[in-house]
Amino acid sequence: MELRDIEIFLTLAEELHFGRTAARLCVSPARVTQAIQKQERQIGALLFERSNRAVRLTPVGRQLREDLQPLYAGLKDSVRRARLAGQGITGTLRVGMLPANAYELRPYWDVFRLRHPQWRLSIQRTRFGDAFDALRRGDMDILVCWLPVEEPDLTVGPVLFAEPRVLAVSADHELAPRPSVSLETIADFRHPHADTGPGYWYDTYAPRLTRRGRPIERGPVVRDAEEAMTFASMDGMVVLFPAHMSRYWVRPDIAYLPVTDLEPLAYALVWRGEKESEPIRALAEVVRDLGPLPPGS
Repeated sequence: MELRDIEIFLTLAEELHFGRTAARLCVSPARVTQAIQKQERQIGALLFERSNRAVRLTPVGRQLREDLQPLYAGLKDSVRRARLAGQGITGTLRVGMLPANAYELRPYWDVFRLRHPQWRLSIQRTRFGDAFDALRRGDMDILVCWLPVEEPDLTVGPVLFAEPRVLAVSADHELAPRPSVSLETIADFRHPHADTGPGYWYDTYAPRLTRRGRPIERGPVVRDAEEAMTFASMDGMVVLFPAHMSRYWVRPDIAYLPVTDLEPLAYALVWRGEKESEPIRALAEVVRDLGPLPPGS
């Protein structure tokens, strides 16, 4: 079975639609049909049940999909690594970002690339609702996230920056005209909640109690900053953010108010201890050499 035919089979097994499969692979529907018919002749059994309404995998098709998926993924990875090696690149360091200020962190990225041209640096956004699980799954090699992180399997590296907090509210919210707010004041309003795993971690970001011990009500669960912002703009909720959000997420329907009585939130590099690698150590060394960003960068 040729590699292209395997790709067609696996894509059709995912899409279960000949037209969508053809569009996704930039081939004609006839090419998809021919490839599947050829595979079915070679195997001696139907791989898909076709009708006017639906396309479904047969038991033989499901078994073939389960067998081919890891093999195909390995082949694609081998080709990718060979292509990078041909360009003089021997590996990729994937950095997951919880904060939105990747541009402000460019001094670290630029120095890393200058020192280590043999490694590609890939910066990707990460949802805070899945951040630690994604790191543990291997979706990224290193994570930029707020502290503290007190997980026995995770290593905390150097701090990149620390920022005060702002409160995002809808532009017509009763708090919007104020120049600033305190945690005591915003306890009167609902905040979103995040099912992030370690309770202490999100409690540092969004405290459960004011300094006087008043409980701060949490509302619906959100998975990322965009969902939280939607609740702020549409549902009258208030959302705590690091201050850089007021620079990167400027919206006409949102006002940002400085919070006067919260400690700055520090962000650092975090990685799986058992997966520590030379590229991870190299990026940590760059951050240590340059030091944290100055406040307000």
